[in-house]
Amino acid sequence: MSSLRTRMVWSYGVLIVLVVVLLGSMFVTLVWNYYYRSAVGSVLQRAETEVTLHNRNLAYQTMRDKARYMLQNMTDGVEHLQLLDNQGGLVVDADGISGAGRKLTTPDVIQALDGEKGIWRGVDPTTHERIAAVTVPLKSEQRVVAMFRYTASLESVDATLRNLFWITLIVAVVVVLLFFGMSIWLANRIARPIRNLTRVAEQMAEGNWTRRAASHDRDEIGRLADTLNTMAAEITRREKLKNDFISSISHELRTPLTSIKGWSETLASGDPADVEEVQLGLSVIDRETDRLSGLVEDLLDFSKLYAKSIVLHPELLDFLAPVKETVRQYEARAQREGIGLTARLTVESTMLVKADANRLKQVMINVLDNAFKFTPRGGSVTITAEREAGMARVSVSDTGCGIAPEDLAHVMEKFYKGESQRAGSGLGLAICKEIVELHGGTVELESVPEEGTTVTIRVPLLTVPSGEEDGHSL
Repeated sequence: MSSLRTRMVWSYGVLIVLVVVLLGSMFVTLVWNYYYRSAVGSVLQRAETEVTLHNRNLAYQTMRDKARYMLQNMTDGVEHLQLLDNQGGLVVDADGISGAGRKLTTPDVIQALDGEKGIWRGVDPTTHERIAAVTVPLKSEQRVVAMFRYTASLESVDATLRNLFWITLIVAVVVVLLFFGMSIWLANRIARPIRNLTRVAEQMAEGNWTRRAASHDRDEIGRLADTLNTMAAEITRREKLKNDFISSISHELRTPLTSIKGWSETLASGDPADVEEVQLGLSVIDRETDRLSGLVEDLLDFSKLYAKSIVLHPELLDFLAPVKETVRQYEARAQREGIGLTARLTVESTMLVKADANRLKQVMINVLDNAFKFTPRGGSVTITAEREAGMARVSVSDTGCGIAPEDLAHVMEKFYKGESQRAGSGLGLAICKEIVELHGGTVELESVPEEGTTVTIRVPLLTVPSGEEDGHSL
C-alpha cells in the first residue's frame, strides 16, 4: 500500500493539473476568440462602412466605372480590397491588378452571391496565407450586380496567439511544478511527524515506555503527540504502581504464610502435652489467617470496584447504626492495645440515608483499623457524628504518628503505602473512597505529622416527611 505522503502528493498533483488545464484552456479559448473576433470585426466594420458610403454612386455604373471608382476612392486602409462581378469572378484588386477572369469560390463569396454578407476565416487559395475575408454584395433593385471583398492577413494575430499559448503553457508548467513542490513540502510536514509517532508507538508496543514523541506544533498532530506521551507516562506510572504492589503484597502474603508454616511445623514436631506452646501456636496461626483473609478480601473488593462490577444493596437506615456497631466491635481492641476510644454520636434525631449497611460498616472498619494501627499505646481515637448541610458527617480522629505532607495527597490512591512499613495491602483507603463515592459521598483526609490524622466521611442525607422519620424504628 502506498504511503500517506505519496497519496497526498498525487492527490494534490492531479487536482492541481486539472485546475491548471481547465483554467488554461478557458484563458486560451477566451483570448483566441477575442483576437479573431477583433480581426474579423475590424474587416466587417470597414466593409459595411465603405459599402454604405459608396453604394449610391456605384449601383448603376458599369463594371469598368466601378473598378475605376474603387481604385480612386476606396483603397485606403490596411484591408485589401477586391472587386468581384455578380458571378464571383475577380475584376480588379486594390493594387490595380486585373483578375483575368479568375473566379473565387470561398465561403464568403458564395454567401454574398445569395445577397448576404459573407464572412470567412481561412487560408487564401492564391497567397496561401491565413486571412479574414468579408464579402459584401452591391445591389441594384434587389439584384446583386457586383461584390466588394475585403481581406486582412491573420499572420500577426496567429503569431501573437502562438506567443500567448507558449507563455500560458510555460506559466502552467511553472505553476504545476510549484504546487507539486508545495504539495511535497506539505505532505512531508504532515507525514514526517506521523511517521515519528508511528515509530514511537511501535517501540511502546514492544514495551519501551521510556520513549516520548516530539511535539513541535500545537495542531492536531501536536496534540496527538502530547496525548501519546501522557498515555505513556500514565502507563509507566501504573506499571510501576503494579510492580510495587506485587512486591508489597507478595511480602504481606509471605509473612503470615511463613508464620503459619513455622508454627505448623513446630506444633507437628513439638510435644502435644505442652499446652502453653500449643495455645500460643494456634493463636498465631489464627491471627495470621485472619490477616490473610483481610488481604484477600481487600483484593477481591478492589477488583470488583476497579471493574465497576460491585453491586450495592441500598436500604433506608440510620447512618449511625453501622458506626455504633463498629465502635462496639473495636472496644475490646482498644482496651487490649491501651488506646482510648471515644464516640460522640449524640444527635437530635436519626440520620437517615439510603445506603448499603455492610459496605458502610466496611468503610468504618477500614478507617478505624488504620487509626488503631498508627496510634501508639496511650493514644486516643475519637469518633464524632453530626448533620452538615444535608449530609451525614462522621469523623475519625487519632493521635498517632500522622502522615507526611508529601504522602498526604496520595494515601487514598490505589496501592499507595508511602514510607510506612506497617502491614497492609495499601488498598484500604482507596476502597473506602470508592465505596463512599458510589453512595454519592466524599472522603477527606487531614493530618499533622506527630500529632494525628482525621478522616471525614460525608454521605447525603435522605429527605423524608417528618411523620415517617418519627415513626421509623431501628
